[in-house]
Amino acid sequence: MWREFTELLLIPGDVALNLFVSLTLAFVVSLGIALLYRNTHRGLNYEHSFLNTLVLLAPIVTLVMLFIRGDLVLSLGLVGSLSIIRFRTPIKDTRDMVYLFWVIAVGLGCGTNNWALVIISTIFLAIAVSLLYIFEYGRPRHSDFVMVISGESQYLAVELESIIRRQTMTARVRSHEIHDESWEVIFELRLSRSQEKETATLLKNIQSTKGVTRVSLLAPQLALPI
Repeated sequence: MWREFTELLLIPGDVALNLFVSLTLAFVVSLGIALLYRNTHRGLNYEHSFLNTLVLLAPIVTLVMLFIRGDLVLSLGLVGSLSIIRFRTPIKDTRDMVYLFWVIAVGLGCGTNNWALVIISTIFLAIAVSLLYIFEYGRPRHSDFVMVISGESQYLAVELESIIRRQTMTARVRSHEIHDESWEVIFELRLSRSQEKETATLLKNIQSTKGVTRVSLLAPQLALPI
């Protein structure tokens, strides 16, 4: 049945088998890489469409390598035709670029029949990524926050600074505004990991201070959590 199918497509049996194995392996490996990316991703810049890109990029690169293998003229023509493509979507996270290079390398390996090398290197890299994720490698030992405090009547500078400095690593005033019957002050705070778990207590202590009407704690990082 396989021979009849290949004869119907006018493709030699060994070539068709090689094409099927290469494309299937590229798809399966890139699917595993996409699942690993989804399970280890951190931050707010997660995009569902990027997973589809990771899954489809490796088989496409494999197909390209099968087309240009051993044909210098075809490879030069293909490079010229691809030069009209421009990537307009910016890479928001450098980690996304690593995954793109990863699936491209998988496509190159499958397209050149280096199947064992693709499987072994993918397993090694998957273990490395998982270990970095589990041990939170590269995560800073502190986090920066911005606290906005508003109140009425007299500005409670001494009381507020005493409460904040007692429960933070460092604190400094970014700005403050004082009106006739109200005031607002903004602090830049740096908290350790253990102090991050006590932010609710810090907010409660400030909110219970007489004269404070509103308190907000903001995390200015663009990709939370790190």
